[in-house]
Amino acid sequence: MPKLLVSVADPAEAILALDAGADLIDAKDPAAGALGALPEATIRAIVAAVAGRRTVTAVIGDHEDPGAALDAAARVAGTGVDMVKVGLFPGPGRARLVADLGRALAPQARLVGVLLADRNPDLALVPAAAEAGFAGMMLDTAGKAGGLLTLMGLDRLAEFVALARRHGLMAGLAGSLRVSDIDRLAPLGADLLGFRGGLCEGLDRRRPLRRDAVADAAARLGAVAAPRPAA
Repeated sequence: MPKLLVSVADPAEAILALDAGADLIDAKDPAAGALGALPEATIRAIVAAVAGRRTVTAVIGDHEDPGAALDAAARVAGTGVDMVKVGLFPGPGRARLVADLGRALAPQARLVGVLLADRNPDLALVPAAAEAGFAGMMLDTAGKAGGLLTLMGLDRLAEFVALARRHGLMAGLAGSLRVSDIDRLAPLGADLLGFRGGLCEGLDRRRPLRRDAVADAAARLGAVAAPRPAA
């Protein structure tokens, strides 16, 4: 069953999420776009606060220029995070970017490509990422007003998860998810479900995380994963 990824904006939120049951701590600036990057110093501080107790991931920012994305990925990889998440926005040069990222960083960094459900995601990049040495692929959303489940039905999400798995990649789902979405998404077989706004005060991703909401999400995932008693 999926693990719980929680996006955090600073070390204090990282510790809150860790203590409340998050499996992965994702460094992200919620005020700087869909995949807004935190300053490198803040990412390093989050890595230090977590101190190896959980997997730490970080996004590189909303870079539609392939050269800028490659440079940003290299800088984030240098912060000591366990995984580097790279947005694969539509446009020319995406397949080349995937290959270049793999060649430059895959030997020393676990790369995760992020496709955006509301930006015409190119699923041909899934096998390309596997060939380039990526560790995983995620589906997320650029806009946060609707959410992943308003853009893609369960059948299409299941197809994405199956495609990633066929190519040996970790599969993740995110994009304005709510705790109530877990029951529908967990059976699809993704490796992780990513949350931010659904766990924040007022369901606003720019406001602080709520410890009780993170704990609720962790408990819901645990309940879905628990074996049912025999009849």
